[in-house]
Amino acid sequence: MTVAQRKLGMLLCLLTIVLAVLDSNIVSAATVPIVHDLDPVHGIDRLPWLVSAFSLAATALLPLYGKLCDVYGAKRVLLGAVGSFLLGSALCGAAQSMGELIAFRAVQGVGGGGLMSVTMVVMAQLQDPEERSRGKGGAVGGIVAGLGMAIGPLVGALFTDHLGWRWIFYVNLPLGLLVLAGFALALKLPQTVERRGLDFLGATLAAAFATGLLLVTEWGGKDYGWTSPVILGTSAATLAALGLFLWRQATAAEPVLPLSLFRIPVVRIGFAVQGLVGMGMMGAIVYVMIYLQVARGIAPTTASLYLMPMAAGMTGAGLLATRLLSRGHRPRTFLVAGAGCSMLALGLLGLSGPDTPLWAVGAELTLLGAGFGQLIGQLITLVQDAAPRHQLGVATTGIRFFQTLGNALGAAVFGTVLSRVFEAGRPGRTLGAVRVVTGPAREQAVRSFTDAVDVVFLSAAGVMVLVLLLALRLRSVESAGAAAEQPVPAA
Repeated sequence: MTVAQRKLGMLLCLLTIVLAVLDSNIVSAATVPIVHDLDPVHGIDRLPWLVSAFSLAATALLPLYGKLCDVYGAKRVLLGAVGSFLLGSALCGAAQSMGELIAFRAVQGVGGGGLMSVTMVVMAQLQDPEERSRGKGGAVGGIVAGLGMAIGPLVGALFTDHLGWRWIFYVNLPLGLLVLAGFALALKLPQTVERRGLDFLGATLAAAFATGLLLVTEWGGKDYGWTSPVILGTSAATLAALGLFLWRQATAAEPVLPLSLFRIPVVRIGFAVQGLVGMGMMGAIVYVMIYLQVARGIAPTTASLYLMPMAAGMTGAGLLATRLLSRGHRPRTFLVAGAGCSMLALGLLGLSGPDTPLWAVGAELTLLGAGFGQLIGQLITLVQDAAPRHQLGVATTGIRFFQTLGNALGAAVFGTVLSRVFEAGRPGRTLGAVRVVTGPAREQAVRSFTDAVDVVFLSAAGVMVLVLLLALRLRSVESAGAAAEQPVPAA
């Protein structure tokens, strides 16, 4: 493969990352207008499913995506993922009800699960081992993600204000078609010659486990009591699916997520950290936009501008990481620093109120972006370096599996926290009251809503505490490994 082909392939990969990041951030900027248009009374209670449906579908297929990459080649799999994503985007734009939109978001998630994960496999194949070990691809991906975060909400708000929220989905089509054509015509990757079996049963069990876990967190304490037959039955089925999945992975000839990967300390800890990071990010990005629009009464376009400091922090941290990695600094250092910054920023956001100066909110978001900017990409680099070469696909999509599962859990758990705290402060009222009540009652509802969002931010900060502890554990594993590799002096 020539240098020009590698550069073109990397450019296409970065465009695919932009497509994925734009989609997630465009939707977060338009959640309130979507609810107001499709279901102004009850839609906000179903809002977590707008995110969870996408994440659930993406999570269910991620293990299978990894095995498909290892068996049939990443290029074919990526073409299929982009095509499915574009189909889902077109259907979302045509949705006529909240139920339809949630269902079509699941269709979009089928392809969306492969956009980031398979793209990272392709990037790893385009780089030589030395480049990959320096974390250059992951750091550049973090920079692109930061730029996408800056552009996404603004584009979404502009489309929502001037063309309607449906265009936040239609805008995916031209960029997606460009990426699809580029990969089909220009991407050259080594051909996979070995044909092995696919563990469809394992993939099905993984999907069943993810679905059950999400349903329990979404329904529990809200639609059904925690001790109700529905929750207890769903929990039992979820645990059974997990047990069967683990059994299948231990006995299958070609498991979708080989348990041997979990025997590698860096991979094992990396999977856990990525899941918690995904959960914490969901508690931050989605609810920052809702807080600005509902609690502060800011229009979508203006609210999206307040995410610019977060994007600037993420991009700046990514650039700094790229420079320091090229000078020999270890990726694990950025994990510890990123977790600390994110934890502090979310804690400060949780202490904010309706009267907090917006410049202070912007400073907190800058710090939050700097934290996430140091976390994004580094974990994938560490796991790819630690995993065996023939398991590069399943290792890469495995880390995306845990992140996406964390996204889904974050949307469900934090959505439930928001509803429970709000309703505790406003007995007899649901979240929909924020949109329909007027006068003094609205002021009280907004105050209760702000308090509920603060609890969400503090809960996300608690998640980042766990990330920090695991990142420190990862550094201790590295130190032990480095000590073991030191030559023994001759007697």
